[in-house]
Amino acid sequence: MSTNYVYGTGRRKTAVARVRLLPGDGGIVVNGKPLTEYFGTGAPASDGSLPFRVTETEGRYGASILVAGGGFSGQIGAIRHGIARALLSAHPDARRSLRQAGLLTRDPRAKERKKYGLKRARKAPQYTKR
Repeated sequence: MSTNYVYGTGRRKTAVARVRLLPGDGGIVVNGKPLTEYFGTGAPASDGSLPFRVTETEGRYGASILVAGGGFSGQIGAIRHGIARALLSAHPDARRSLRQAGLLTRDPRAKERKKYGLKRARKAPQYTKR
């Protein structure tokens, strides 16, 4: 069993992805399933492999990912962030290209909490004058 891997943690909204990059064929496995089977085919799912395209390392690494929490969009964003961080520890010279693509910055946007007296985070009940 090979322990020759690099590790990266990615976060987005409430999703957390733990990414292990292993030298290999370029297959991405998410929670025991291939990426396309876990998320289906489409543009958002292929967004997870964007760090490989930016650093031109497609096909050189295989990724084993455990992702939990959040929804579809949050999990894809967490995977993308985790892969970028793992690639950074494997290739420190790739920092500039990853930074320019915006892949190293953790996206802080999350759902705002509901406040008491309001219907949602900011929507107030209708004002009545009389």
